[in-house]
Amino acid sequence: MKTQNIAKYGMLIALAFIFSYIEAMIPVPMPAPGMKLGLANLVSVVGLYTVGVLGTMGVALIRIVLVGFTFGNAFSMWYGLAGGITSLVLMLLCKRTGWFSILGVSVVGGIGHNLGQLLFASWTLNQKDIMYYFPVLAIGGLAAGAVIGILGGLVTERIKKGIGRLKKS
Repeated sequence: MKTQNIAKYGMLIALAFIFSYIEAMIPVPMPAPGMKLGLANLVSVVGLYTVGVLGTMGVALIRIVLVGFTFGNAFSMWYGLAGGITSLVLMLLCKRTGWFSILGVSVVGGIGHNLGQLLFASWTLNQKDIMYYFPVLAIGGLAAGAVIGILGGLVTERIKKGIGRLKKS
């Protein structure tokens, strides 16, 4: 792996970690328990459009494990992995179809994250009734995904313009 790539992925991991830290430290009032804006997912959305799938998956998985060890516990890490993997897989599938904008991919990712966590909770607790909570979380995932998608679109556009300028130089 090139030194440039190591530095790039290191910065993405650090940025996602900082976003997770900010989100953990600043309580944002949400309509339902467990809802979050998912600021670190901004790095995943932008990553899918700028560094590719494998790099984005690596950054997301490392971030989830680091955040789990730093701010959470084993359970929060497993829930984060369940949500993160589900979200990334669904975002990748939507992106590959070409039918979704960055905003749409992010919304699917936000909803998918909640779905993955609820499915994991349902499985680990052996409690199917917890899935009744999905519509509430899906609305939250839609809203958070939209915010992250709008920001992701702006950031991706800026990154691509900057790369274009560098290539012309």
